[in-house]
Amino acid sequence: MADDDTPETDKTADDTATPDAGSTLSAREQRARSAHAAKSQRPSRTAEQRDAERRELRKGKALARTRRRAQEKTKRAAAASGASNRGTPPAEPKLSTPQVRTGTVVSAKPDKTITVRIDLARRHRRYEKIVRSSSKLHVHDETNDANEGDVVRVVESRPLSRTKRWKLVEVLERAK
Repeated sequence: MADDDTPETDKTADDTATPDAGSTLSAREQRARSAHAAKSQRPSRTAEQRDAERRELRKGKALARTRRRAQEKTKRAAAASGASNRGTPPAEPKLSTPQVRTGTVVSAKPDKTITVRIDLARRHRRYEKIVRSSSKLHVHDETNDANEGDVVRVVESRPLSRTKRWKLVEVLERAK
């Protein structure tokens, strides 16, 4: 103690190594650090003591597992009997109308398949200029009815091949 009755602070190696360590560490890190410090203060144990402690710990975990499995088994049995209708029900299938597109046939060479170009003309949101874009679709043509240059209507379908997801509905206008 000094003459003016203020306590002197003794700096140890721990204080200088990590100043204000409590604020920089997360709660998880602090718990880990305190658990590690508590373990390091224990007296050293023999191999038999460590083995006995390990067996005791494993026995406790096995009991917890057994209890948990019993709970899950009763829960499954209750769900199977229909006593409990909790949880999320299965989703109902959506009955949506398939997409319909109109485009021009650009290729009719493969058998029962045509390639249709869909042209889009939209006004740009900011600049208000008309922006044209196109996309190509592979379409199933069961009767090989469409030829190059025809204007056709196609409808979305289930996947028919690696690239075909559309079917021909009708030929709107024949090529000249």
